[in-house]
Amino acid sequence: MRRMSRKDSYPGLPFLKMHGLGNDFVIVDTRGESRAITPALAQALGDRHRGVGFDQLAVVESGTDTDLELTFWNADGSTAGACGNATRCIARREMELTGNHRITLRTERGILEAVDEGSGLTSVNMGQPVMSWQGIPLKGACDTLHLPIDGAPVATGMGNPHCTFFVDDADEVNLEKLGAKFEHHPLFPERTNVQFAHVIGADHLRMRVWERGVGVTLASGSSSCAVAVAAARRGLTGRKVRLTLDGGEIAIDWRDDGVWMTGPTAHVFSGELTPAFLDSLK
Repeated sequence: MRRMSRKDSYPGLPFLKMHGLGNDFVIVDTRGESRAITPALAQALGDRHRGVGFDQLAVVESGTDTDLELTFWNADGSTAGACGNATRCIARREMELTGNHRITLRTERGILEAVDEGSGLTSVNMGQPVMSWQGIPLKGACDTLHLPIDGAPVATGMGNPHCTFFVDDADEVNLEKLGAKFEHHPLFPERTNVQFAHVIGADHLRMRVWERGVGVTLASGSSSCAVAVAAARRGLTGRKVRLTLDGGEIAIDWRDDGVWMTGPTAHVFSGELTPAFLDSLK
């Protein structure tokens, strides 16, 4: 991704607004920039009334052993270890600018590979799921396939913790109430993303998601991976599924080399944060 141009006389901070299935992001390319992203800046940017608004803020840096290095922030100013849809958005943009059809990106999750699948679709290998209680992490030893929580959800790590409930009808769930409740469940010392899902048909799931530090979102890449892994572990589906989210459909394929996620992305607009906005946060 090349730095967005700007006039030297207007020292703001350029950004992109992108989304994957309505899961929306502000993307800041700091290559060549000296400005550091702070929790206060992330929180101010995430305000949909006084800032720009996003589900996650993604910060792009030059990679040492990869094409790019990514850091993710939530709208409440906390950091996120992984963000699958933002990774796909950034990979799509970089591949369009460089002409490459395959790139690598380093996140807290590790080195991820992205591939241009054509027809506007981008795939990212989100790595192998974590299924041990220590790695997710959970507060103590327990069966991650049937957590000792009402509803017996599944716990999965995809660079961040996930708690997946399989229900009769995900659309009937009070997501705002239950998502907020289980995000802060004491079994998850780092909080958790929360999903509610049901089986629509053969290898087809309906999913709704509450993201930690954000709230209800139209889609979530890492959550989609976690739900697909949980469904396969429970024997509800195979390892290659499609998920219908509030924002659209995404395809997940749990292969031997990791969990691959494939879907569309959109670049909505480019903008620039004003010096006055940035100065107000000092």
